[in-house]
Amino acid sequence: MAESGSDKTLHQIAYAFKDLANTLSNSNSAELDVAPFSRACSFISPLFGFLGFAFKFAEKDYVAKVNDLAEASKSIQTLNSLIDHDVQANSVRNAGSHTRNLLRVRRGLDMVRVLFQQMIVTEGNSLRDPASKAYEQTLAPYHGWAIRKAVSAGMYVIPTQEQLMNKLNDDVASAKVQMQIYVSASEAVIQYIDKLFVSRNLGIDW
Repeated sequence: MAESGSDKTLHQIAYAFKDLANTLSNSNSAELDVAPFSRACSFISPLFGFLGFAFKFAEKDYVAKVNDLAEASKSIQTLNSLIDHDVQANSVRNAGSHTRNLLRVRRGLDMVRVLFQQMIVTEGNSLRDPASKAYEQTLAPYHGWAIRKAVSAGMYVIPTQEQLMNKLNDDVASAKVQMQIYVSASEAVIQYIDKLFVSRNLGIDW
């Protein structure tokens, strides 16, 4: 279970995803339930808002998709069965389908993973380079010119690392520990999601 005694955003993110990764490591046939997955993803939502204008669009889109998965968890237990439900209904690629929303959430998780990786290894107080690299690697390939331009403009007013830590109620040393936990745990979760898509010949680039 996730550790208690702290309501810090990064702590919640790190240990929620560590719990998910532990579930997957317990068995080769382990499955992720939609409810704890969507709950873990919801802890990331404030982070997009804290990053300012550059990720405002991402925050709105991500939150909507996570909310959809949370609603789906009331009637669908696992991510595996969630995708199967859409496959059977021939609605996988339909706008608003649970599977399509899962893929969008997966990209958000990956963006945060790369952002944290870059923040851990980048010296200085600026977040522009880490955030730019994270966006370019994970989200930019799926966005049109207008969104990419808006994000680029937003990078010039992105908070500094110090400002972000203040919003997160954390300090750099503690934050980097939590970030590394998320980086490691989220890799396992993202790989699991990718396998669900690839095993059904759905791909992940749409």
